[in-house]
Amino acid sequence: MSKQFENLCKPFKIGKVTVKNRFCMAPMGGNFMFGPKGEYNQEGIQYYVERAKGGFGLIFTGILSPDMDVDPFSSVESNSPLYAPMTFRRSAIELTDRVRSYGSNIFAQITMGLGRNYEGLYAPSELPVYGASDNKMSRALTKEQIKKKIEAVVNTAGLAKSSGFNGVEVHSIHWGYLLDQFAMSLTNKRTDEYGGSLENRLRAAREILDGIKQVCGADFPVTMRLGLKTYVKAFGKATLTGDEEAGRTLEEGVRIAQLLESYGYDALSVDTGIYDSFYYALPPMYMPKGYMTDIAGEAKKAVKIPILAGSRMNDPRIAEQAIKDGKIDAVVLARASLADPCFPKKVEMGKPEKIRPCIACNQACGYRALSLGANQSCAVNPAAAREVWYRLERASRPKKIVIVGGGVAGMEAARTATLRGHQVSVYEKSDSLGGHLISGGAHSFKTEVKELNEWYEQELMDLNVDIHTGMELTAEKIKAMKADAVILAVGSVPVMPKLPGIDSPKVASSVDALRGKKKIGEHVVVIGGGLVGCEMALEYAKEGKKVTVVEALDTILSAGDPVPVPNKQMLEDLFEYHKIELVTGHKLVEVNNKGAVVAPASGSDSSKEIEADSVVIAIGFKPQPSMARELFETGAEIYEIGDGKHVGNIQWAIWEANEIAREI
Repeated sequence: MSKQFENLCKPFKIGKVTVKNRFCMAPMGGNFMFGPKGEYNQEGIQYYVERAKGGFGLIFTGILSPDMDVDPFSSVESNSPLYAPMTFRRSAIELTDRVRSYGSNIFAQITMGLGRNYEGLYAPSELPVYGASDNKMSRALTKEQIKKKIEAVVNTAGLAKSSGFNGVEVHSIHWGYLLDQFAMSLTNKRTDEYGGSLENRLRAAREILDGIKQVCGADFPVTMRLGLKTYVKAFGKATLTGDEEAGRTLEEGVRIAQLLESYGYDALSVDTGIYDSFYYALPPMYMPKGYMTDIAGEAKKAVKIPILAGSRMNDPRIAEQAIKDGKIDAVVLARASLADPCFPKKVEMGKPEKIRPCIACNQACGYRALSLGANQSCAVNPAAAREVWYRLERASRPKKIVIVGGGVAGMEAARTATLRGHQVSVYEKSDSLGGHLISGGAHSFKTEVKELNEWYEQELMDLNVDIHTGMELTAEKIKAMKADAVILAVGSVPVMPKLPGIDSPKVASSVDALRGKKKIGEHVVVIGGGLVGCEMALEYAKEGKKVTVVEALDTILSAGDPVPVPNKQMLEDLFEYHKIELVTGHKLVEVNNKGAVVAPASGSDSSKEIEADSVVIAIGFKPQPSMARELFETGAEIYEIGDGKHVGNIQWAIWEANEIAREI
């Protein structure tokens, strides 16, 4: 056992169930894991089995939605276990049997409903639908409907027990879902026994527990997912600092924890936030790691049942210390379990540096699933939630592969192709691997990006990949190598406009600024309000500099790849908190001795001067020139990936590289 992580590796108990370590996989899922009758399919089963194999002591499944009578139900897209109970049971027994083989426990998470978070669903009261622009309101549940929903949850718990699940988790007094809406006075305006006092607002949670214990027995563990604080000042408006709380204060969250314990819940899995404060529910990289430790510690002081803490608890050193200090009993890893299913195993082996880091980008797990309606996955692990289809197989005929470019796309292509048995050589013209991971990882709040680069470098070293840095290849040199396949991952460079004064010492490209090649003054104008420019502005503001962002569009964070809701929401609130000035609808026309001269993007002749010591250009990137056509008809397969093909984000660079290298 690793002594460095002795407490993380110790067993603990939830009720009478012993969990082998302190690692819990958070409940995540989606329709991808269910068949047409609500049963688990092989994709869903393998998704959980991979995390059991990776060492998670306790796995919480993604939600099971049993209600078929109250909220709209579709037999085509249902994941209700009650639609075809025996079909569900057969698949669930296969799942629980396989998970148990690895010494893991598995709890089924069962939801009462999602409430006002989605259009067309019932809520405790008539409430504004989250994110609706047309003032749509949810409908209020009747008492009869509440009873039906509770009964469906209880019946599903009974089915789960008979299917081999070790316990169930009730979904949930968190993220603003239905039970959370019942529990908050902000969202519960009822005057019957399900509204009014806090105890009444928790009545549904208590009746669910009583029903489960009656059906499954007093020793069958039941946990609750609980948001200890909501961080909202109004519907649709978060509070960054937690002031002006209109939802749940930490004091009330702790009181709820005490009441849930008194009702008989066996453990609480705690976090923060609701959809309206999404960056506290699904915290991006701007939220410090371990921020939940002290919040969870308040609940831990107030109850005797185990407190399991999620939300940015993915640093094993922070987690170990939190358990050692008695602030939590275990960690609940969501996105980190997508990035690396073997997170616990690598900690137990004493090799935390081998953990592929989650970069908290919220792209494939958040934006892809919640905004696009596609299946969740992971930006840095394309196989996440696609384990059946993305399993690597040895190449039937190993090939000699030359990869041009050692950025993230080139490194992922090299890693994957080498694992499949190909002979791979990587050529990078600069003196180090990483490309834009180096500049992106320079931010104080993006250490995970720096760690991702270090992880790739270590993986390629462990795989003995042939790497050449400080070596620029031409088409003629590549032809002479007689490769079977050439992967061009040449990357991109910052766009620099041709304007008066652009060669001034005041001016720096985004990459030069991030890499420290230009000293940045105390009065900074950032040209470009996309994600790169906004993150740079935030960094400078945190350093105490006076910052102005100039954006040609009417709003920031509108250009380039879509920014996930939690990230955008938090950046906007951080801009307000740090008093970063915005000049939208304007473009840079000149840099002079005083600073930046900007004019309306609409073409008006009027202009204004913004005083600046430094003008940072962050208006985008363009691909490096392609050599692909020069390499045609040379007998080698030619592929282009990453920014050299089209400028994108880390996710697409990794996913494209993985796709090509997996099939080549």
